[in-house]
Amino acid sequence: MKKNTKRLSSLLLALLMTAAVLFGAAVPVFAEQAPTKNGITSIEELNGKNLGVQTGVLYEDHIKDDLEDETWYYYKMPNDMIPALESNKIDAYLIEEVGFYAQRFEHPELVRLEEAVGVSDFAVIVGNNDKQERLFSELQQFIADSRENGWLEKLYDYWVINWNPNTCKIEERPELTGGNGTIHVAIEGGYEPFSFESNGEFSGYDVEFMLNFAAKYGYDCEFHAMEFDSIAPAVIAGKYDFGMNIVVDEERAEASVLTDPYYSCDIVFVLEGETGGEAHFLDGIKDSFYKTFVKEDRWKLFAQGIGTTLLITVLSVAFGTIFGFATYMACRHGNKLANRAMNVFDGFIHGIPTVVFLMILSFVIFANSSHITAISILGFTLIFGCSMFDMLKVGNNAVHRGQAEAAKALGYSDTQSFFRILLPQAAQHFLPIYKNDVISLIKETSVVGYIAVMDLTKMGDLVRSRTYQAFFSLIAVAIVYFILEWVLVSLVTRVQIKIDPKRRSREKILEGIREVE
Repeated sequence: MKKNTKRLSSLLLALLMTAAVLFGAAVPVFAEQAPTKNGITSIEELNGKNLGVQTGVLYEDHIKDDLEDETWYYYKMPNDMIPALESNKIDAYLIEEVGFYAQRFEHPELVRLEEAVGVSDFAVIVGNNDKQERLFSELQQFIADSRENGWLEKLYDYWVINWNPNTCKIEERPELTGGNGTIHVAIEGGYEPFSFESNGEFSGYDVEFMLNFAAKYGYDCEFHAMEFDSIAPAVIAGKYDFGMNIVVDEERAEASVLTDPYYSCDIVFVLEGETGGEAHFLDGIKDSFYKTFVKEDRWKLFAQGIGTTLLITVLSVAFGTIFGFATYMACRHGNKLANRAMNVFDGFIHGIPTVVFLMILSFVIFANSSHITAISILGFTLIFGCSMFDMLKVGNNAVHRGQAEAAKALGYSDTQSFFRILLPQAAQHFLPIYKNDVISLIKETSVVGYIAVMDLTKMGDLVRSRTYQAFFSLIAVAIVYFILEWVLVSLVTRVQIKIDPKRRSREKILEGIREVE
């Protein structure tokens, strides 16, 4: 164990040293390292260039007839396009003007083309559930009243035109009575100035908008942060009552229930311009560390994410092991019905991507359930259980049939021979695979953000979207995953050593024989 601890310390030190080197090479905070302009001044000059856009926003439709040879790259989060631009992976990216205002506050080197590619309207999508008609009518009236009395304009001016991440906040949260129940609202996590986490609470234009709606009509309000391209499917499935910031287009309007627009804005191209100033390398590290962990106690987000990831992993491994073992015991004597059913199910589970399987569980099978963490645990339990079933088959087939015959000759029952003679030997064959599957499961849990689970990876994304700096958030997430893997694999290794027949004492080996005698 001491050797493992020393090895872990060395590996962590190496990771940090490597990361520091990469950081020094990748983050443009050295003096006199100002980015240069690419000379593009019009939309026509972007023809044949590499362009970025966020998945699901449909902004590229505005210029599909104007550009012919461009290559589009799609990003999950709008702020991920900034490092792509700075590293020359893309030459420009499309974003709504309000998003550009927020980005420019942290990145003054960003510039936009003066010419807009078009205007987009943004609406609220209403969930396909038994409350749809009532909620749609109430929200439509709320939008109309808010536009008429000027409140929407004031809200837009405060959060968008005069955006400042250091001062903009919901001054006074309305009191929510909850007399008419709770509305569940899907928002894009970490999207300034519309929906982001600040001091442990969601804030922004969308959040204040929905809080005031809930207060007016007597609801309580619960927000669910997720990837933007997951909002519409989740709401259409009826999992949530509202989804915010949906770009209005003809196809979406036909397939779902959309309110009238609650704001509109230009869609613009953003390019790299001159840097906003000089900074020293160490100052850049200190500032990045402060923003990632200290400011607004953001370390608590990482702690919360670690707890969720650990919960999903441990319970999925435990329940998956039990499920796989139970199904193997039902099939081990050749029950045709049980074997055929398990082979079909096993093939289905291993034949589709993990994220697709989770989305089927969340948006189709359990569409009306809001217990997304439990759904994730169920999904990974089934995945790990199928792997466990396969491991037991492989391990048991590796044990010679003579072992079972000898056990019966000594007077063991079928169950006794399996648990005392066959399983300990089979375990030596499948436990190395078991350890690898535990590692794989921990890594695979990083996709649960697609169904709005606030795990470690998702929390890292939320922090990164607010700081506009990727280094510390990504490195912290990577190191935590590494530690979790090391701890769990060490536990499995100890079990492997404990049940190894070659390491048992003579008295322990003969114990079962004396009991039979």
